[in-house]
Amino acid sequence: MSDTTTAGSLQEEVREYYRAKAAEAETSGACCSPDPQTFGPAAYDEIGPGTAPDAALLASLGCGNPSAVAELREGETVLDLGSGGGLDVILSARRVGPDGRVFGLDFLEEMLALAARNVADAEIDNVVLLKGTIESIPLPADTVDVIISNCVINLSLNKPAVFAEMARVLTPGGRLGISDVVAEDRLSPEERAERGGHSQCIAGALSVAEYKELLDAVGLKDAEVVFTQEAADGLHAAIIRAHKPLDSTSGAEECAPGGTCC
Repeated sequence: MSDTTTAGSLQEEVREYYRAKAAEAETSGACCSPDPQTFGPAAYDEIGPGTAPDAALLASLGCGNPSAVAELREGETVLDLGSGGGLDVILSARRVGPDGRVFGLDFLEEMLALAARNVADAEIDNVVLLKGTIESIPLPADTVDVIISNCVINLSLNKPAVFAEMARVLTPGGRLGISDVVAEDRLSPEERAERGGHSQCIAGALSVAEYKELLDAVGLKDAEVVFTQEAADGLHAAIIRAHKPLDSTSGAEECAPGGTCC
C-alpha cells in the first residue's frame, strides 16, 4: 500500500469516526481515552448550570478545556480548530463578550450542523462557524488573537501545514492555548501506534520535542508543553502554549490557498 493510499484511508477513517460521533451526540464519549470519567465532558467540571447546553457538553470529544487554558479576555478574536459540537466555541464566546468574536472551524457538515444548533440554543450571536480543514484555514492572515483546539491537531496527517497556518492567521502578539494528546520523547511513532488508533487521538500524537520543533519552525515562541493526565502508556493529555512575536510579519497571502476570506 502506497503512502498516498494509507493517508487517504486514514483520512476516511477519521471522517467516518467523527460522523458517527456527531450522530451519537446524545451520549458522551471521549476520543482520547477509554475512560469518560477523565476526558470529554469530565474535563469541564467547573461549568455551571446554563453556561452551555447539555447537548454541547455531552458531545465533547476532547482531552481538556482550551478556552480556560488560553485565558481569554474581553474583545478578543478566537479561532477554534476542530470545533466539533461547539462547546469550546460557546465557552469562548462567553469569555470574550459581545465585543469579541469566535470562529469555529470543522471539516464535517454533521459537526457544523450540531454546533449550529448548540450555539442557537445557547443564544450567542458572536460566533461564526466555518467549513474547512486545519491545514488550510479559510481566514485572512494576521486576524486572530487566540487559537484554541481540543484534541484535534494530533488527527492531522500534515502537521507542518497546520502549524504554518496557525502562525499565518495569528496577529503579531497572538497566542495559542491548545489541549492535545502528546507523547513522551522516548516513544517512537511505531510505539505510539501500538497504544491506540489514529481516530482515537493516540497514533498520530506528536512527541514533546516534535511539538516544540514545529512551533519554533513557524516562528511561534516560548513554547511550553505541560502534561496533565495519562491517556495511554507514555502518552498524556497536555496543555500547549506559545505566542507569535509582536514584531512578526507573516509574509503570507491575504487568504489561504483555496480558502474563503471573511
